[in-house]
Amino acid sequence: SMENQKQNFHWPPLESNPDIFTAYLHKIGLSSSTAVGEVFGFDEELLAFLPQPIHAVIVNMKRLKKDEDRSRGDESNVGMVDFYMKQTGTLDNACGIIAAIHCVLNSEVEIVTDSVLGKFKTSTKNMTPMERCIALEKNVDFKQAHTKSAKEGSTNIPDTQAGVEHHFVAFIVKNGTLIELDGTKQGPHLICECHDVLRGSIQEIKRRLSEGEITDSLSMMTLNAAL
Repeated sequence: SMENQKQNFHWPPLESNPDIFTAYLHKIGLSSSTAVGEVFGFDEELLAFLPQPIHAVIVNMKRLKKDEDRSRGDESNVGMVDFYMKQTGTLDNACGIIAAIHCVLNSEVEIVTDSVLGKFKTSTKNMTPMERCIALEKNVDFKQAHTKSAKEGSTNIPDTQAGVEHHFVAFIVKNGTLIELDGTKQGPHLICECHDVLRGSIQEIKRRLSEGEITDSLSMMTLNAAL
């Protein structure tokens, strides 16, 4: 039957939708004082309306040079961030929530201590990036919350891996450096000196567009103070 031909994802893809991300993160323990917002365009007039402060940025993009992209970053940069984790094939389409975790656990935002996310943060504190990856793979509560959230989108979620073309990554600023966090890379990817995560991310995305590294089918979200 058709049903059997569908590839069962361990972690189905999430729609790039700030409402879905906000609801998911609140459900697993992010404080309601923080939310996910949407960047509608790169013009300053549009950026001015975004709720402040902006803690981190999530970009969903289609990479044209995947191997080159995955070769970036360096494991020796792990000490420069509060939290970094890898992503394996088992976490097939968990890149959306991994980007969100990278944003939240590297920001000064409140997390409910005994929540799914709070417990994950505490239990993985002293782990390596690969151990954190395995811990997420085995986390049943997290996986259940994820699967529910993946069903909430309005777009047609692809049901085969070949259909999944977009990839989520996180951008943060630590100690004046713009850093891209992506579990499929070698480690945290240091980009440039930066003091504004939103404008720094936009500058980097514009560079990737102009150099043909990504397509213009992309979306950008912010981790920010809730309105």
